[in-house]
Amino acid sequence: MSTDKRNLDIAMKKKLHNKLSVAGFLIALGVVYGDIGTSPLYVMKTIISENGGLQTISTDFILGIVSLIFWTLTIVTTVKYVLIALRADNNGEGGIFALYTLVRKRGKWLIVPAMIGGATFLADGMMTPAVTVTTAIEELKGMAFFNNAVPITTQNQVIIITVVILSILFFIQKFGTELIGKAFGPIMMIWFGFLGLIGLYNFSFDLSFIRALNPYYAIQLLMSPQNIHGLFILGSIFLATTGAEALYSDMGHVGRGNIYGSWPFVKVCLLLNYLGQGVWLNRVKDNHNIINMDAMNPFFQAIPEPLRITSVLLATAAAIIASQALISGSYTLVSEAIKLKIFPRLKTFYPTNFKGQLYIPTVNNILWIACIFIVFFFKTSTRMSMVYGLEITITMLMTTILLYQWLLSRENLSKIISTVIVSFFFFIEIIFFATNSVKFLHGAYITMSIAFALIFIMFTWLYGDYLKDNNSFRRHYVSLLAFKKQLHDLQEDDNIPLYTENLVYLTKVREGFKIRKNIIYSILDKRPKRARIYWFVTVNVTDEPYTAAYSVDTFGTDYMVNVQLYLGFRVDQKVNVFLRQIVNDMMINGELKPQPQKYTTIPDRQVGDFSFVLIKEVLSPETQVNWFNKFIVGTRLKLQKFISPANWFGLSYSDVVEERVPLVVGRLAVERFRLTRVNETEADDLDIEKEIDINDDEE
Repeated sequence: MSTDKRNLDIAMKKKLHNKLSVAGFLIALGVVYGDIGTSPLYVMKTIISENGGLQTISTDFILGIVSLIFWTLTIVTTVKYVLIALRADNNGEGGIFALYTLVRKRGKWLIVPAMIGGATFLADGMMTPAVTVTTAIEELKGMAFFNNAVPITTQNQVIIITVVILSILFFIQKFGTELIGKAFGPIMMIWFGFLGLIGLYNFSFDLSFIRALNPYYAIQLLMSPQNIHGLFILGSIFLATTGAEALYSDMGHVGRGNIYGSWPFVKVCLLLNYLGQGVWLNRVKDNHNIINMDAMNPFFQAIPEPLRITSVLLATAAAIIASQALISGSYTLVSEAIKLKIFPRLKTFYPTNFKGQLYIPTVNNILWIACIFIVFFFKTSTRMSMVYGLEITITMLMTTILLYQWLLSRENLSKIISTVIVSFFFFIEIIFFATNSVKFLHGAYITMSIAFALIFIMFTWLYGDYLKDNNSFRRHYVSLLAFKKQLHDLQEDDNIPLYTENLVYLTKVREGFKIRKNIIYSILDKRPKRARIYWFVTVNVTDEPYTAAYSVDTFGTDYMVNVQLYLGFRVDQKVNVFLRQIVNDMMINGELKPQPQKYTTIPDRQVGDFSFVLIKEVLSPETQVNWFNKFIVGTRLKLQKFISPANWFGLSYSDVVEERVPLVVGRLAVERFRLTRVNETEADDLDIEKEIDINDDEE
């Protein structure tokens, strides 16, 4: 591709990325706002219940709640994410890993906040399906249906129905959700419209409640004696903006322009609903029937009785959509982490032709197990809400750190302005983190444990790779040029049977054309592998998400080729397909000789067969490093057992040979013993404890 054409393509993508359309508006509603759009289901309920119930609140208390929610949505979601973070896109892609790729050249240490932010985002997101679906189903408890029948009477029944819904949702992921995905936008459009209209209906009873937008009431509440938790009430207020990070992460699916166009509508609907709930609470705060109600939820109670069942059905649909968005977002996040080489390669499927849709069974199963466990462990949405939000505050802090580096890289912003902007958000988020930290003892230790496990896996994968490849460790590399003649002689040696036409090794070729010595050992020593062409292929993941390019170096031969594949972090790494295209290109250009096949089902086939050799490393007992580094490398090698390089690189139906080789890191163990040859008489004098026979069944 020429530079001009490439620049034109980038310009077109940016134009489409910034464009607002009706279809894009609907898709944004369905994909981006599921989490933040279901927050009204449980935010007010959590705040009131944690403060001791309706009997403990006053009008000023309610005004303070609404004010805190409004300013949290404004400062965190609108200003930080919509107005600032959305500008930090990586060719249209958003999220913490996309942001990291923009700034990683500014310091190697930036991988740390990226890993922490990604892990905590995934861990906290496991709560979303559990808390949203449980909240919606709980409202059915005790609700009369046809002929006054009340099918759901206990919390255990709520739990069972929630588990069934979640299990079905996770089960259908393998088949793709294209049809469901198309319905997301219209359903969420109805949902937000419903939120706004119901909120406006209740708000109309006391329009003076608009004064809640005055930050005075927010500040007053934080210092009010009625607020029994003081500053820590912000831990519950924060639930209103937990979907802000997802808004940034999903930018690549819908485009910046559609988020800009849809967020004002979403925010107005959310604000109207919170105002409406506030007015309703103020009207019924002295009503003993409401005060004595078990597990009272202001969201549903503020809805007129004839619309109650409809509201539950709509809330359930919105909860499922929010859960689906979380699941799809988790696949995307893990996929990006894999292609950035900070997470093990997991088997990935593309069940439909729907853009950006993928399915990672391991991630799906872990999310399902975690969600089901959370439902059974916490049992009620109130308890779930009390532990929800801690990890996402950590994610936001990590995003702020990376965002600061991005702002510093902008030529039109001074360091002082960047520092002031980031310091403001960092201060706000530190307060949110501190107030959410108490949730750890209430049960957030469960999701934090999951986050720590994910961070450990990322650290092990990244640092283990560093230890393996660090030149300070004993890792032998040799130059391909030094073995050029031997490879030439081998490929022309008719005394050795032809192993394959094209012998391929997936390996990193370092500066000076150096590769791992065990690859040359595999070709020449382990068993001489005679081939027409020896391929050494390196897959490079680029910062741009959709790059698809390659370069070749033949070393002036027609039997050695170094291929450098440049693939974006969102491009499926189908090495087999790409390599065949490269061979055809090189034959057309006269760089390689044709490989006509006598026996083939393809007429005039000019490309021969391929054999891929994958080398699996096993930690050698001769390794001499400190216990920590040995543990990290050993753990990384164990993690590799759960992945399939053949599947990852698109080699499932190719001829693949796996060879095991010892991996030695650090200093080689000092040889302490040397055998001494003895005669039979001297052997008889040796004290033999037990003679070992390899055919002895007892051994």
